[in-house]
Order: sequence, then structure tokens, then C-alpha cells
Amino acid sequence: MRNLALLETSFAARTPRPVILDASGITALDTNGAWLLQRMLRTYAAQDVPAQLTGLREEFRALLELIEARTTTVDDAPIPKALGMLGRLGQETIERLDQSLRLLTFIGEVSAAFLRTIRKPSRIRWRALFSCVERAGVRAIPIVALLSFLLGIVIAYQGGLQLQSYGANIFIVELVTLTMFREFGPMMTAIIIAGRTGSAYTAEIGTMKVTEEIDALKTIGISPFELLVLPKILGLMIALPLLTLVADAAGVLGGMVMAATLLDVSYLDFLDRIPREVTLRSFLLGIGKAPVFAMIVAVVGCFQGFQVMGSADSVGRQTTVSVVQAIFLVIVTDAAFSILYSWLGI
Repeated sequence: MRNLALLETSFAARTPRPVILDASGITALDTNGAWLLQRMLRTYAAQDVPAQLTGLREEFRALLELIEARTTTVDDAPIPKALGMLGRLGQETIERLDQSLRLLTFIGEVSAAFLRTIRKPSRIRWRALFSCVERAGVRAIPIVALLSFLLGIVIAYQGGLQLQSYGANIFIVELVTLTMFREFGPMMTAIIIAGRTGSAYTAEIGTMKVTEEIDALKTIGISPFELLVLPKILGLMIALPLLTLVADAAGVLGGMVMAATLLDVSYLDFLDRIPREVTLRSFLLGIGKAPVFAMIVAVVGCFQGFQVMGSADSVGRQTTVSVVQAIFLVIVTDAAFSILYSWLGI
């Protein structure tokens, strides 16, 4: 009997006393407060300490029971299973299809805004349009001209070495001018603009979305597509053909310098041969690509800006995606133009 009494005393000493929580002083309770009370009770339960909440109003107790029913603990949460190769492939495919659908929706909204603007030209944001032309066009002239000049030097040098071995130095004119006018001029300009201007479009719109400025525009009845997207697309479609002209001139100049230095083709001979060997059609075929490339770069840049979600990290991520996608689509489109020109015999 003495041992049994000692055992009962020891068990009582190890058993924690119940905690009584007096909630009679609570006169107002919202979901945050109910969640805090529920978390307190769960904490006591995790420590094997019995806790009892007394004096709580019936309506408050109903809210507490609702929070308890809707709260999922970490132990109750299902553990996600690791996806296999086929699972990852399917998930990636679904994400790509979803992104393609969102892009089509975005293009449709931009087209609708463009049609509204055509019906009412007074809706055009001329100041924003001219600002985009100035930022995307005028300020990009130095970098486009420099890189195109160096590209012309590279083309003339690599092609000139081969032509010189056959004694066909003079054909360096056709090599440089046709390559720059039809292919490298518009494509390289679009790639430069994708990295310079397309990324800026994504960062600008993405930052506005993070700071909820776009939501504020919608609240006061201003369409973000008319204010932010259309001026950028139209401005870049105006600026990129002009930048392509600069790139063509700079590339030809670089090739001319290399031809005079390496192949003994004088500047006058080079300039005299251009109008006789390079047709206007070849020049226009290259310039005709520029508005298409501009539309691709602007649409991708603005679209990725609207895909930003919640943080500065998302802005950086979508900016990277914007540049990669724009450059990829520009190269694919240029290849499609080449195939089309081949089929048409031009």
C-alpha cells in the first residue's frame, strides 16, 4: 500500500496541471484573433498540457470552431511525391501551354485596344508614343551603329580572305551589302533592341505591377493596354526600321574600311558598285522585316511584364525570360522569312 501511494504521488507530480484560460473579457473577435487563440491551444496540446477556454461567447466559440476546422497542421498536410521524368515533362508541357494561352489572350486584348484607338484617334497617348520612339530609337543609335560597324568588319574580313584567294576581291561589295541589307542588319538590330529595350519594357511594367500601379490605373478607369502597351509597340515599330537603316549604313561602312585595308578595294570603287549590284528590292526585303521584329520584341517584353507576381525577384526572372524569348522568336522569324523568300524566288 505504501508503494502504491508513492506511485500515485509520483504520477501526480509528473502530470501537468490543467491551464484555465479565461476569455470572458473578450468583447470583439475577428479571424486573426480566433486563429491566435487556436494556435495557443495547439501549443498547449503539443506540450501535453491540458488547456481549457472558459467564458467565451457562443458566437466567438463558433468562429473558433470554424478556424479549427479549416486549419491544417503540418502533420496533416499531404507530403508531395517526387515527380518522375514523365511527370516533369507533363508538368512542363502544361505550363508551356498555359503560357501560350495567356500570350494569345494578351495579344487579343492588345488588338482590341488597338481597334478602339483606331476608331477614336484622340485616345492615342502621343506623348508616351514619342517618348518610346526617343528612348528605343534615338538613344539606341550609338550601340547599334558601333556593333553593326564591327559586324561589317568581321564579314568583310572573313569573306575577304576567301575571295582574295580566288582573285575576286571586288565581290566583297556584294557580300557585305547583301548580307547586311537582307539578313544581319534587321536581325542584329532586333537582337540588340530585345536585350536593351525589351528587357526595359518588362522591368518597367513588372515594377508597376509589384507596386500595384496597374491596379490603380484600372481602378480609375484607365486601360493599361492603351497607356502602357500600345505606345511601346507602335513606338518600337517606328524606331526599329530607322535603326535598321543606321545598322545597314554602319555595317557597310565597316565592310568598306576592311575592303580598303585588306583587299585594295577603294572607297570610291566600293560606293560605285553598290547601286549597280544591290537592287532596291533586296534593301526593302530587309527593311520589311524590321516592323515584324519590333512587334515581337515589344509584345514579348510587355507580356512578360504583366506576368510578374509579387516581388522584385519575379521582376528579374521575367526580364530574363523576356530577353531569351524575344531573341529566340526573332531568329525563328528571320529563318521563316528566309524560307518564304526562297519559295517566292526573291
